[in-house]
Amino acid sequence: MIDAERSAGVVFRLSVMMFLQFFVWGAWYVSMTGFMVEKSMGGLIPAAYSVGPIAAIVSPFFLGLIADRFFATERVLGVLHIVGGGVLFLAPSVARAFNVESDGSAFLQPYTLVLLGHMLCYMPTLGLTTSLSFHNLPNREKQFPLVRVWGTIGWIVGNIAVSMLPGKDQAAQQFYMAGGAAVLLGLFSFTLPHTPAPSKGKKPTLSEIIGLDSLSLLAKPNYLIFILASFLLCIPLAGYYAYARMYVEAAGAVVNESAVFTMSFGQMSEILFMLVMPLCFARLGVKWMLAVGMLAWVVRYGLFALGWDDRVVWMVLGGVLLHGICYDFFFVTGMIYVDQAARKEIRSQAQGFLVLVTQGLGMLIGANAFGALVAKYTTQTPGMPDVLDWQKIWMIPALFAAVVMVGFILFFRPKAAAKAEA
Repeated sequence: MIDAERSAGVVFRLSVMMFLQFFVWGAWYVSMTGFMVEKSMGGLIPAAYSVGPIAAIVSPFFLGLIADRFFATERVLGVLHIVGGGVLFLAPSVARAFNVESDGSAFLQPYTLVLLGHMLCYMPTLGLTTSLSFHNLPNREKQFPLVRVWGTIGWIVGNIAVSMLPGKDQAAQQFYMAGGAAVLLGLFSFTLPHTPAPSKGKKPTLSEIIGLDSLSLLAKPNYLIFILASFLLCIPLAGYYAYARMYVEAAGAVVNESAVFTMSFGQMSEILFMLVMPLCFARLGVKWMLAVGMLAWVVRYGLFALGWDDRVVWMVLGGVLLHGICYDFFFVTGMIYVDQAARKEIRSQAQGFLVLVTQGLGMLIGANAFGALVAKYTTQTPGMPDVLDWQKIWMIPALFAAVVMVGFILFFRPKAAAKAEA
């Protein structure tokens, strides 16, 4: 009975941790475009959505060199969130109008640098919360999904909380709310179960830190195709995170007078599809789970493009609701595939390399490529609001994702590979 109560207490604390972890991200990441456009900072959007991928590329070095070797996980988590939350408080105070032609590099603007400082603190915590959970859950296969789902709920609540602010998506208070939640999580982290540094006393190697040992998996044609497809699909995904909120608002698909509230429907569907994933996985297998996820991306962008001219609200909402399939069937299935493909000794490295390629390189290229795409199809008239051709803006990533999907279906052949190995 005591062990059961202790286990329930750990699950509860880890669930609170996951809720706050993703509340922090959800309370500003999507909605900040409303704040930036209202402050005449639209030209900074590509740079603002590049700082997360940059931090994702840097974070494996931090985790491998410091967090995994010298300090208890919960303490590193606490310090990073307190510092990161404090930095995020500064965002509204350094926000100012930005002109692409006269104000210099978007990456050197104070607002961008503040967001970079926050994300450099935040991105390592994604891995830390996962490793801390795995270390302290006696039955991780059954208990971790119950803990992780509270992260999705936290993101949703963060979106809804922004929609309840006086200025909604344009409110500067979103940064104070997210920063405050980060500080709260930082303090709460010191109450989490003690989790010693997993690699204390071991000498770090570059190959371990950035996952070079896992590169041997790329010699397998199927794995290489999977990595390439994952990388390529994250390029248009960056555009969804950066510009879908603006599109939803422009298309009139606003619920509760807040486009970010509408965007939260995507995470709500994520919970539903997470529940049906085991059944679908048993019936479809890895290849067709991944293919269905890719198809959902094609359909999402297609709906956005086709729904623009007549402002067809159901198409816009349908594209948002497809986020559950897009994320669960592709990303979660991808993590499972990597776990199956990698031998035990390099599984963590392989997962880290996947994050580096997708959330890092793919999203970084995507944020800037999509920014250039939006600029190309934006008509500017002095004294008038900018006019964006959203149909072309979304049709191009739809076609791009379709090409990736067809190539994946044609060349990814896990059954043939299994027979060859046998």
